[in-house]
Amino acid sequence: MLYLLRDALFPLVVFVHAVLIGAPANHGRGRFRHAAYRVHRVGRLPHALRESSGLARAGSRRGLWNHGDAGTPARLTLIELPGTIRRTLDLAPLPNTDWEDLAQDRAGRLYIGDFGNNANQRRDLAIYRIGLHDGRPVVDTIAFRYPDQRAFPPARKRRNFDCEAFFWYQDTLHLFSKDRSLQQWVKHYAVPARPGRHVATLLDSIRLNRPITSADISPDGRTVALLGYGGVFLFARQPGRRLFDAPKSFRALPTTGQAEALVFLNDSTFVVSNEQGRLYQATAK
Repeated sequence: MLYLLRDALFPLVVFVHAVLIGAPANHGRGRFRHAAYRVHRVGRLPHALRESSGLARAGSRRGLWNHGDAGTPARLTLIELPGTIRRTLDLAPLPNTDWEDLAQDRAGRLYIGDFGNNANQRRDLAIYRIGLHDGRPVVDTIAFRYPDQRAFPPARKRRNFDCEAFFWYQDTLHLFSKDRSLQQWVKHYAVPARPGRHVATLLDSIRLNRPITSADISPDGRTVALLGYGGVFLFARQPGRRLFDAPKSFRALPTTGQAEALVFLNDSTFVVSNEQGRLYQATAK
């Protein structure tokens, strides 16, 4: 019973801790400089979409695809800022075991990360690739497992196989772990962006002071954003270097609350949504 209570309170404890300490941890991987962004509220999701857990760009400049968390219907909803519903794409009977983030490739196909794994015991981790044919969704499944997970679940101090963040880049899906052991190591994995069964590749890791709840890459491929409770980590991606060795910055987002999804609108602007359904836009100064 104590373990169940601990898991239930995990997001609240880490969120409060992150807000109180403010600045990110460095832990030998280079200092985070302060990133200058203007942040303001740009809208609110309709009540039915308040459990937003993933965002992706749609066709128009103010259009966003959105999906809900575990327990919500298996569907994608297209909204237009500040929050008007334009279309609903029903994906039933596709399971929503624990959808946690949304990505998009150059061809416009969407990727739903069904890899939420709070208890670190899932063996059915999947990413669903969604394309449209004559206006109807065509679903392909990318099943995967982590190369370094041996127990289901592992000991509590090794429970770092939850995931709520990923993005697509050059035919590869980049996943970032959410550490349930409270040590706050973020692991960076890669999975091929093609249907089939795959073993993820562990690329790198870094210790931060907060869990990561969403990720995206700017349209020009130069900036990777990792959203955490209370702020966002920005990495200047450089070819030939590991992501976490690249120049990095941090932008505190104390007014956004428990933010759960992030998407770049352009190379210098991103939008985040929080647990209350509020939408915030951050633009580089």
